[in-house]
Amino acid sequence: MTDTYVLVHGAWHTGAEMEATAQHLRQAGHTVHCPTLAGNREGDDRSRTGLQDAIDSLVQFIESKDLREVRLVGHSYGGMVISGAAQQVAARLKRLVYVNAFVPLPGQCLNDMVPPHYVQLFDAVAAAQNNAVMLPFPIWREAFINDADLALATSAYERLNPHPYRTFTDKIVLAQPLDALQVGKSYLNCQQDIALPHGLPWHPRLSERLGLFRLVECPGSHEMWFSDPARLAQAIIEAGRD
Repeated sequence: MTDTYVLVHGAWHTGAEMEATAQHLRQAGHTVHCPTLAGNREGDDRSRTGLQDAIDSLVQFIESKDLREVRLVGHSYGGMVISGAAQQVAARLKRLVYVNAFVPLPGQCLNDMVPPHYVQLFDAVAAAQNNAVMLPFPIWREAFINDADLALATSAYERLNPHPYRTFTDKIVLAQPLDALQVGKSYLNCQQDIALPHGLPWHPRLSERLGLFRLVECPGSHEMWFSDPARLAQAIIEAGRD
């Protein structure tokens, strides 16, 4: 059976970084789209782009292609974006899939869900880089892609792009909490992900906000899109089916 997936990237990424996983999904017979959100496109003004701009760009993508029965997959920051978009295109969705992704409450921003030391880091970097943020390589290497060797971690880092900081500080507008949204929901937890410390875990701290949801777990880091796209694709299919 052919299903339709839209893979929504996280901070510092574009749709291109989702393609390795998308190819495995396509080989399994599925239709897959990998849009790049507003704020991470070449030439975007990262000093001005906000969270609603990114959400609107995803809604426009889904509507312009008239996509239906969509498995909408959000990674990390992408969880903020799919949460906002789902309120506008719920009738087009089959299921929301959060891949170690943020699950906001109404009125929360992403920075409300990360440790204070990350907020301090982001504030300082954004102040020096015209309101754009990047991860320092040591944090990327140890906390985000800890299941890769140095060569892969380095080559993956070189593909990242500065991210608009307003998308981290803007508060999301949700018509209703996500646990009240009448659409299927899944949370995919990569078990060696330490991008958030285990004292403030992705799951169950954030996943439980979905209400009734399917839990899928697999071994891997926050950046399995680079380190093990085949295994990640398998887990996404488990999370997205029926």
